[in-house]
Amino acid sequence: MLLRSLIFAITAFFCIGTAAATEHKSPWQFEAGISAGRPTPIMINAGVGYENVFFRVTGGGLHLGSNEFWVGYRGNLAWKFFRELPFSLDLGISSGYAFAKAPNEILRALNRANKKRYVRSYNYKESFDVSADIRANIYGFFTELGIPLHFFSKHNEPTVIWQAGYAYRF
Repeated sequence: MLLRSLIFAITAFFCIGTAAATEHKSPWQFEAGISAGRPTPIMINAGVGYENVFFRVTGGGLHLGSNEFWVGYRGNLAWKFFRELPFSLDLGISSGYAFAKAPNEILRALNRANKKRYVRSYNYKESFDVSADIRANIYGFFTELGIPLHFFSKHNEPTVIWQAGYAYRF
């Protein structure tokens, strides 16, 4: 269900962007889009750039219950190569925070069996990092990879941070 919604949103962004495409030579560029990846599953993207310097902010979250949610934010400052072409390559640095918490039924059953709370009844992941990023973009479809350089806060931290999606540039 979530994958179908993501595919529909990317297709809608692409169709609207293609229909409204116009030629302009402004040094300013803006973008908005949606992506999927790791550590945050679904993110909304927004960005602003002047000449070849580009700043992006991504974020997303979902709350299903008191012990079941995830949230993530990431900011990126990058230098854009091949800005005038349909293909572009961005190299930069980013920082982000991600947190996820989900119930663990085995640990809940252990606490219920002992009638005391010996262990936490949920699993969680948390990371706050600075990463080196590379992003490839063709006609709005992009893939972004980040290699964490330093973790300020970590618990089950990712070794590679990635996103794939569509961003409409205007």
